[in-house]
Amino acid sequence: MVTYLLMLQQAVGVPNDALLRHPQETHLANIRQLTFGGQNAEAYWNMDGTKIIYQSTQPEWPDEQILIMNADGSDKRLVSPGTGRCTCGYFIPGTDEVVFSWTGWWDKGPQPPVDRSKGYVWMVNPWFRIFRAKSDGSNMRMLLERRGYAAETTIAPDGSFMVFTSTMDGDLEIYRMNLDGTGLTRLTNELGYDGGPFVSWDGKKIVYRRAAITSQAERDDYIGLLKQFLVRPTKLEIWIMDADGKNKRQVTHLGAASFAPFLHPNGKDIIFSSNYGDPRGREFDLWMIGVDGKNLRRITYTPEFDGFPMFTRDGKRLVWASNRNGKVEGETNIFVADWKE
Repeated sequence: MVTYLLMLQQAVGVPNDALLRHPQETHLANIRQLTFGGQNAEAYWNMDGTKIIYQSTQPEWPDEQILIMNADGSDKRLVSPGTGRCTCGYFIPGTDEVVFSWTGWWDKGPQPPVDRSKGYVWMVNPWFRIFRAKSDGSNMRMLLERRGYAAETTIAPDGSFMVFTSTMDGDLEIYRMNLDGTGLTRLTNELGYDGGPFVSWDGKKIVYRRAAITSQAERDDYIGLLKQFLVRPTKLEIWIMDADGKNKRQVTHLGAASFAPFLHPNGKDIIFSSNYGDPRGREFDLWMIGVDGKNLRRITYTPEFDGFPMFTRDGKRLVWASNRNGKVEGETNIFVADWKE
């Protein structure tokens, strides 16, 4: 049965800049809030900018699930099974199908709680596998039967390949493969967290986050946590490489937790989320930087969290997740805005 909360989420987002936009957010206009309540994040456009796939935590499900909605926030539909934990949904171009990662093939319940005694850490759940399904959730099948975490999937706009993050070889690395699970190729090879890859709209570049290992203490900490399926994401930099893994290059040098990069369709700028500039490390905002590592500028200014940005293919609209206008502390919702250069 659809709960009252999910019914409430069927409301269409209405622009209200006076309520939703900080006066310094000059690149954003006509902001619309598309979800209302719960935890909603990782929202990504389809090819023509008419639909959005995202993940949501609501009381009727044991853990995060994958949904699809229209670009105005209407017609929200559950895609994933409603069991286990899901993450990283993405549309498959040229089809009525999607991909996402799911733990429910192994355990229908929620993900175990993360051990916060070890500080701020993320869990890289070893039961996440990548699944492909119709947009109505039917014909769901596993794409790759390898041991270890497999998630953070995005797909080239022409549908020729996908990229994702996995621990199948013992480290967090980025891989590329065909959409039928064949042609598996490892793109990164250095110790440390390489993840969150996004294919550019022209399919030629991949932007990603990397936590480089610079000392023996960092190496020991990283390896020790990874054995417990954990990672400490406190120092992540933005990198870029060719779609075949060549010409890797570090873009940011901020010494902060920078993640979720997306290349603007102009091919010259990368938008990403970072806690750069906050001595407590709690304030995450959207930032933009040139692919040459120059012209860093701040995009959002509202308190707490703004992250997971993605431009439409024409560069005219931005979707992202934010704590702004939350009714309770920590509530995260999906927002769309017109982009102003």
